[in-house]
Amino acid sequence: DIQKYFALNDGTAGLLQTVFVLCYMLAAPFFGYLGDRYNRKVILGAGIFFWSAVTLGTSFISKSYCWIFFLSRGLVGIGTASYSTVAPTIIADRFDEGKRTTMLSVFYICIPVGSGLGYVLASSMEHVTGDWHWAFRCTALLLLDIVDSACGPSLVSHSFKQLSFPSSSSWSFVWSSLGLTAMAFVTGALGLWVPVFLYRAQVALGIVQQCLEKSCNSSNSLIFGGITIGTGILGVIAGAEAARRLRKTNSRADPLICATSMLVSSLCLYIAIMVAQKNILSTFIFIAFGELFLSVNWAVVTDILLYVVTPRRQSTAIALQILVSHLLGDAGSPYLIGMVREFSAYLGFL
Repeated sequence: DIQKYFALNDGTAGLLQTVFVLCYMLAAPFFGYLGDRYNRKVILGAGIFFWSAVTLGTSFISKSYCWIFFLSRGLVGIGTASYSTVAPTIIADRFDEGKRTTMLSVFYICIPVGSGLGYVLASSMEHVTGDWHWAFRCTALLLLDIVDSACGPSLVSHSFKQLSFPSSSSWSFVWSSLGLTAMAFVTGALGLWVPVFLYRAQVALGIVQQCLEKSCNSSNSLIFGGITIGTGILGVIAGAEAARRLRKTNSRADPLICATSMLVSSLCLYIAIMVAQKNILSTFIFIAFGELFLSVNWAVVTDILLYVVTPRRQSTAIALQILVSHLLGDAGSPYLIGMVREFSAYLGFL
């Protein structure tokens, strides 16, 4: 609906996500620096209020001011950066190693659940009101109350070498960041293009010949949102539980879990693309498995960072990881996929 409202082609529509991620990743180091030195509650609260206000303002942008819509997505990215860089460190400060992974899993469940609810909420509000603007207005009202947290010392006692600051010698930090970058590249592209991909696959199979494009896209968004919520919850819980159990027998359990889940996820998503030409139900199933194994990584990757970096440098380390993973990951993947689609259509392949 946004793409039609502002008359955007696929490549330009993909740029919306790119603008958000670019501002998000560039702002992260700044908030990481502040998070290691100032009151984290204030930083979180200010960031959430800022991005909620911007989201509300976005809903009043007319179609003649498309550039303001792009600008608003960048401002939301800045607000998001303030939250993402300091929230995990608050959890690390309040729980020791035995409980930290479990608490992080609860926190990171909210990433896929929130993403999935975004699709469900937006589609539902558009269906009820007949206007996609209300999705932004409703989201802006979902302000969170931030609980105060003292930045006390963390209890770090893991077999990985503890470092004073992530550097080139910290291979645990470097490799986990590169893995997170690959994950970000995939999730960024999936989040924007899967509903469109599903609709076009249904058209190619002749499933939706009698269905209006608008209602079909809405239905696909609802289904994809539900898949994202369910697989996100299961994946994060499974990853945290597997890490907790396997650490008892293998000190390298965390990176092994991440590597295995990423490999299986890539195979599932590849199969989903291939079978879309023949069976749409199989496509949904393999997309679900792909998202499930992707979600296994969320809490585990952050836990790796938290036990290789000293507590007073964790916000900065998370900010650097955000910068790298998004710069090389989902900052460009939605735009890149959109441009590949445009180029393929130009050549007559799609």
